[in-house]
Amino acid sequence: NGVMSGLMQMLLLKVSAHITEQLGMAPGGEFREAFKEASKVPFCKFHLGDRPIPVTFKRAIAALSFWQKVKLAWGLCFLSDPISKDDVEKCKQKDLLEQMMAEMIGEFPDLHRTIVSERDVYLTYMLKQAAKQIELPRASENEPRKYIPAVVVGVVGMGHVPGIEKNWNSDLKIQEIMSVPPPSASSKLFKFVLKATVLGLLGYGCYRIGHRTVQFVLSMPATQSYLQRLTEVPQQ
Repeated sequence: NGVMSGLMQMLLLKVSAHITEQLGMAPGGEFREAFKEASKVPFCKFHLGDRPIPVTFKRAIAALSFWQKVKLAWGLCFLSDPISKDDVEKCKQKDLLEQMMAEMIGEFPDLHRTIVSERDVYLTYMLKQAAKQIELPRASENEPRKYIPAVVVGVVGMGHVPGIEKNWNSDLKIQEIMSVPPPSASSKLFKFVLKATVLGLLGYGCYRIGHRTVQFVLSMPATQSYLQRLTEVPQQ
């Protein structure tokens, strides 16, 4: 998925592991539970309605400046704050949740736009598609069309509920938020510097290992004896 996107996914996996270790449960348990319940309902179709993760990551990375990427990566690398089940319960309070979202907007507005606001639009669009009326089969073409309402249960994170409510009556287009922008100049520069650094370190390592190996071989008595005989041959 690209260097920056891959590194960010690794950091977020580290955060997920930290949460799992602290709480004894993995994030996303509500979605796994929804899948289990859906399998118990006859004729129930289970649909993953969120935007694909690679698209979200790439758009999020492209929206951040170089220093914002460094700041975010630094914060994720050294995330070690303890998390309790009481903290999780507090996050279910609407006022506190809105406060946390506001803090995120203030620090990383572009990250909030790509990870939260755009996904609010995408989730709303997918829910509205699923909620369309279902046309009943007709015995003939002359028979009038009949529809029945669809029964839909949407399971989303609490932070997305206000955005879904806000966008529900809007005419939504998702083509723009599904496109992945080309890498910025800073991303290209970072990728070039990273590759050059890795290749330079590998080259220097090979040089140091080769240099020490040659010195070690030359210092061996058998090698010195062989070289001495070679130098004596022209003299004879």
